[in-house]
Amino acid sequence: MPFPYKKMTEEDFAYLRSVTAPERVWVGDEIAREYYHDEMPEYGVFPPELYVEVLDKQEVSTIMKYAWEQNIPVVVRGAGTGLAGGANCKYGGILLSVMKMNKMISLDKANMTMTVQPGMLLTEVAAAAAAEGLFYPPDPGEKTASIGGNVITNAGGMRAVRYGLTRDFVRCIEAVLPDGEIVQFSSNVVKNTTGYDVKDLVIGSEGTLCILTEVTLKLMPAPKFTRTLVMPFENLESCIDMVPRLLQMAAVPTAIEFLERELIDIVERNLHKLLPVKEGDAVLIVMYDAGSEQELLSACTEASDAALEAGAIDVYIADTPERIASVWSVRSAILEGMKAESVAQEECDVVVPRAKIAEYVRLAKGIGAKYGIRVEPCGHAGDGNIHTEMLRDASMSDEDWIKGTRACLTELYGVSKRFGGQLSGEHGIGNGRLEYLKPFVGDRMYKLYQSIKLAFDEKLILNPGKIITFEE
Repeated sequence: MPFPYKKMTEEDFAYLRSVTAPERVWVGDEIAREYYHDEMPEYGVFPPELYVEVLDKQEVSTIMKYAWEQNIPVVVRGAGTGLAGGANCKYGGILLSVMKMNKMISLDKANMTMTVQPGMLLTEVAAAAAAEGLFYPPDPGEKTASIGGNVITNAGGMRAVRYGLTRDFVRCIEAVLPDGEIVQFSSNVVKNTTGYDVKDLVIGSEGTLCILTEVTLKLMPAPKFTRTLVMPFENLESCIDMVPRLLQMAAVPTAIEFLERELIDIVERNLHKLLPVKEGDAVLIVMYDAGSEQELLSACTEASDAALEAGAIDVYIADTPERIASVWSVRSAILEGMKAESVAQEECDVVVPRAKIAEYVRLAKGIGAKYGIRVEPCGHAGDGNIHTEMLRDASMSDEDWIKGTRACLTELYGVSKRFGGQLSGEHGIGNGRLEYLKPFVGDRMYKLYQSIKLAFDEKLILNPGKIITFEE
């Protein structure tokens, strides 16, 4: 095993400046503190010894060859919007930013694909596709995330109900392995059963297996019409009971989200973003896309009629860009609202069968109450991915908060496993969920994870101490 890693010296710093550029290398106290953590500093604030911004795959390859030879750990950083403590340097070493690798390489209208560098933002990818009348569907909550970060965490988002996850839109990947070799996973083809599907293994690997340098993404024809329905219900149970009915209809919804009134109030109170629906203790937000106005009208009419029959108080239709934006801005502001409402937050993003959502939410709130912690679940009703937020009141001591959240998480993951769910739907394991993964998946599966890591990175230099650990 490679522990301890090499402590970097002036000789190392000089070499990395020589193979990149001095103005793109920062050392020690020169490194901005914002690069010590991702969006959840609760999961670790660790300074790198050197921070470098790379411009191309050759620089990445050269740096990795040197790090491999010298036994220096390397962590890759995109936009830093992760929520699992995945982009911090637990063991010092090199923090390698790919945010200057932000170009579109090509857009192939015949194959309906786009090849981009990993530092391109999700918003930029979507805009480039739209400029050609095409559509990149994955829509995670954080629009300023890098596309490389989306791929390496297999980001989901609200449109996953109809279109799927990031994994469903990745055709091929060019990447640098931990020893510096440049490789290609799959190619720009629709089908591929040539050997093991390593591409899909790399997607969601949280930067522990390789460094993405180019990604080819599948595009779709842009939907011409869209509409959002807001369905208020008297309680969460009847709200969630509506979900399977929507999924059994002829038109598949693009997104199905649920919010309880408590969360809506938090956003309105702290951020002054108002949901134009005041009734009900629980609200279902449903989006439809369509290729024709008639198709859209038919889908919305069928869904509205079924909701009213199922006990919805009413169905409100957002049919202009402004009205649609006002609805979704409330849903997108949940995390920001909760940060404004509390002095600290903890969260998990379990996935459970859709029929178990209401029961999970009820149990989650009871678990939080047992430990004196306010629990606010919300999320993707269409795929059972529930973001379970824990909020810390100012009066709670550090000791009670730490003990309480750990106890809550242990029980919440236990509920998810009992329901046939999973530990994480889209945020990943990173550094924040390390202690919970092995008990959840079991010894045999954990050893398989370790074997995969060693097959790519026997020196354990790439994003070490994330997803899995080894004896040090």
